[in-house]
Amino acid sequence: MPNILVVEDSPTMRQLISFAIKRIPNSHVLEATDGVDALKKLSSDKIDLIIADINMPVMDGLKLVSLVRGNPAFKNIPIIMVTTEGAEEDRKRAIAIGANAYLPKPIQTQELLKLVTSYLSGNSD
Repeated sequence: MPNILVVEDSPTMRQLISFAIKRIPNSHVLEATDGVDALKKLSSDKIDLIIADINMPVMDGLKLVSLVRGNPAFKNIPIIMVTTEGAEEDRKRAIAIGANAYLPKPIQTQELLKLVTSYLSGNSD
């Protein structure tokens, strides 16, 4: 049963992503409001995949990716970044520091589900 962590400071976006993910059979969604909150969740639950917004207060998505990748316990967790339209620099940086994929906003549910299921199936441990 995959645990998917959704890290997004906007309640509306968080709900939208979580709602979409819940269509994946047996998946369990955990929500975090920023990078600091996400790290707390990571240390208390086994997380199989992270979906994180880049622009968040307190700790943004890029900082979160670098901390996750720098931690041996979490470094293999697939990370999908959510970026605002046209934020080419953010996308490049996210991939450069270890994000696996990115989705531009507005998020297309089908695209999101396709990415998530492909990473979860490739992650057969």
